[in-house]
Amino acid sequence: MNTDPIADFLSRVRNASAAGLAEVLAPYSKIKAEMSRILAEEGYIWSYEVDTKAAHPQLKLKLKYDNKAPVIRALRRVSKPGVRTYVAVNEIPRVLGGLGISILSTSKGVMTGSKARKAKLGGELLALVW
Repeated sequence: MNTDPIADFLSRVRNASAAGLAEVLAPYSKIKAEMSRILAEEGYIWSYEVDTKAAHPQLKLKLKYDNKAPVIRALRRVSKPGVRTYVAVNEIPRVLGGLGISILSTSKGVMTGSKARKAKLGGELLALVW
């Protein structure tokens, strides 16, 4: 039994990216779909889609590479089920001086750290991507 589905999702993406795979499948959930949307909007993956043909819905992500090097250099899970990490708007980290993104779960939905700063929202810091 998987106790942290978001960490499992990030590990699947990280491992598939490091292995040079074109696509990765992960079990579907709304928060993972929102994280996939953010990765696509920020240019870390080509696209994602929800595959409902299987018995259990799955996310299919098309990974992005730059000269055979993965665009996603690292994915780090910050807030874990045992130790949640909440940040105020002035505590949202800037990843690699703005070259990476932080993903937050706010009261207005899942968004990047820069969008949360503009909306003056804090929330749970889910992951860092660069």
